[in-house]
Amino acid sequence: MLSIDEVNELLDEVAEELPGEVFRDLNGGVSLLPDTKLSEYSLAGDLYTLGEYCRNQMGRYINIYYGSICAVYPGATREQMRARLKELLAHELTHHLESLAGERDLEVQDAIDLHEYKRRRGAD
Repeated sequence: MLSIDEVNELLDEVAEELPGEVFRDLNGGVSLLPDTKLSEYSLAGDLYTLGEYCRNQMGRYINIYYGSICAVYPGATREQMRARLKELLAHELTHHLESLAGERDLEVQDAIDLHEYKRRRGAD
């Protein structure tokens, strides 16, 4: 497993490849936290929050959870981790950009995905 420092370096690389405009009004930036965050919707201890877009009185920011990433991708190589981080950051930045535009399409898709997870688990 890659260390938190290695994952942070990869996350920085991925972020630097993106146009600066996507970070507009993201005043809290992107943070890699050491936490493992089990989703509040997890039915079998198998659904983790890898990242989240936050918008509150502190501003707008993205948290990425290293511990959750380790739980979901325990044997990921450096290149595999880079690809996962690129997808994850793109997802959270889409939430950010949609929030700025007053859209909620990705929130709707996330709800559909959650419904499918529950259906697979026999809870829906």
